[in-house]
Amino acid sequence: MEQIVRAHMPGLVARVVVNVGDRVQKGQEVAVINCMKTELSVQSEYDGVVKEILVKEWDEMEVGSPMVVLDVEKLCKFSNCIINYSNSMGP
Repeated sequence: MEQIVRAHMPGLVARVVVNVGDRVQKGQEVAVINCMKTELSVQSEYDGVVKEILVKEWDEMEVGSPMVVLDVEKLCKFSNCIINYSNSMGP
């Protein structure tokens, strides 16, 4: 399942701090928006893997503009594999 990290303030994208394939955690910074000469952190609301980056430096953002696509299912499947593997190992 995909989830989208969206801009919470209008402004210009100062930088994107993640790459496609990166694992991110809820609350982790994924980008920075410059709004009226102030840099504001854009944080992920989800745990997931970066599937697609929709913005680049100096793109103009409005409130709610999509910035980063996360694959949250991929991370869950990976976590389940680890849990299932460790649970299947004997004492």
